[in-house]
Amino acid sequence: MDIKPLADRIRPMEIDQVVGQRHILGENKILNRIINSGKITNMIFYGPPGVGKTTVASIIAKKSNKTFYKLNATNASLSDIKGIISDLDGIMGINGVLLYLDEIQNFNKKQQQSLLEFMENGKITLIASTTENPYHYIYKAILSRSTIFEFKPLTKKDIIWGIKRAINILNTEFENKKIQFTKEAIEYIAEVSNGDLRKALNAVELSVYSTRINEEGIIYIDEETAKECTQTKILNYDKFGDSHYDILSAFQKSIRGSDVNASIHYLARLIEAGDLPSICRRLLVIASEDVGMAYPNAITIVKSCVDSAMQLGLPEGRIPLAQAVIVLATAPKSNSAIVAIDKALQDIKSKDVGEIPNNLKDSHYSGAEKLGRGIGYKYPHNYKNHFVKQQYLPNNIKDSVYYVPGENKIEEKILQYMKYIRDNR
Repeated sequence: MDIKPLADRIRPMEIDQVVGQRHILGENKILNRIINSGKITNMIFYGPPGVGKTTVASIIAKKSNKTFYKLNATNASLSDIKGIISDLDGIMGINGVLLYLDEIQNFNKKQQQSLLEFMENGKITLIASTTENPYHYIYKAILSRSTIFEFKPLTKKDIIWGIKRAINILNTEFENKKIQFTKEAIEYIAEVSNGDLRKALNAVELSVYSTRINEEGIIYIDEETAKECTQTKILNYDKFGDSHYDILSAFQKSIRGSDVNASIHYLARLIEAGDLPSICRRLLVIASEDVGMAYPNAITIVKSCVDSAMQLGLPEGRIPLAQAVIVLATAPKSNSAIVAIDKALQDIKSKDVGEIPNNLKDSHYSGAEKLGRGIGYKYPHNYKNHFVKQQYLPNNIKDSVYYVPGENKIEEKILQYMKYIRDNR
């Protein structure tokens, strides 16, 4: 019997056998049209593991009449590329070369640049795959010469379809034996595979080969067996990759949008990944950026919760973190603080703001009066309501307005107070 892994043995040979990715492989979709036209261009496949990138590249290779090479950038070197380039002028390169470069993000700039000349003259057609955002990891000159296709995580329904197909194929490999998975076993494997068909097929294969044949000649796999042969669900989370920032982005946007359930969900993802520092930092930002003046005490509460979580560590730290998230998600929202400071910073960067008024400058030194420092300054506490009208901003921007109170109870009171002191000075 073939000793190759199940995922390789049953790899689809035609596009309509590929699981999922209907947004690019469905009928009349762009990648489907390109493959059927036979005019293969430089492409970059971007997506998580086990979603069909290598499979689609293999199908494209078989449909082209080019010499096919496959490299994995994890262990390939510049000499491997030079070896392929040396074949271009020989009989192997008559129709050009199709190079499938897996995990291209592991190639440095020089290694990627070595391909450019041959991509431009058409001698090499590159299909590269990556699990990382290509706009962050791939040399811009290669990006500009390639079409990027994003492969999505497979749905549970997609994984179940792939598992059933695998079971049917396995049944043809065994003589006088039958493989039977319960519905619960299939659904469990699909659930914990987290959109990765390769991981699901590995679990199927392990279940089959580790289960004894019963008296009826059946390899019977129930949910309990599937659990024994399946790893705990692993989240797609890389502390320095796209998923890290995607989850943090969804986390903040859910709190900003006052969806407490979504906020708790993304908190749970971050906790499961054990990323306590990122959670704490983001919560402190949200307290000022998104809640801010609508509930000024929020940052005090959040700081206490964050300190508690850092002192407790996980798993206990999840409790004060949840408290902080619920406080922020259910609090009134105002972005007036970030708008005010960003507007002021923009003025400083783009305008001649002028000098600080002399009456506001430091006058606590000998000779300050001779320089006109502090002269004419009015001490607000000596006036009614502890307020007196005088110019504080530099002349060049004296009429600038940075803080605009938001539409919430606290800032409405602030606005009322500001009007009151101006009208009753």
